[in-house]
Amino acid sequence: MLLNLSNHPSYTWSQKQMEMAVLKYGTVENLPFPQVDPDLDEEALEHLVNLYFKKVIVYKPAAIHIMGELTFCLALVSKLTKTGLPCLASTTHRISEVLPNGSKVSKFEFVRFRQYKL
Repeated sequence: MLLNLSNHPSYTWSQKQMEMAVLKYGTVENLPFPQVDPDLDEEALEHLVNLYFKKVIVYKPAAIHIMGELTFCLALVSKLTKTGLPCLASTTHRISEVLPNGSKVSKFEFVRFRQYKL
């Protein structure tokens, strides 16, 4: 099972991303990404990371897809990789279009999962 810890539940994934996940891991389960307050100090962030580390371990996933707030992800990936759990990011192509009114619209096309290496 692939555990998805991101702001994008697997039911919102593209067909390609879901197929790739299911092909390699069988199933996908979602753990909602926490709201990481930008005012948190390092000690409070560490507490949140430890809380989510315990939540992830309970799932006993074959791998975890983790994307979100960078300092949280780095700290959690660091802890999880020490247990031997593969941690994955999703890679995308960005397709941007500038509209006539000057605003920019970006679409992200899933390419592959890439393992974090620390």
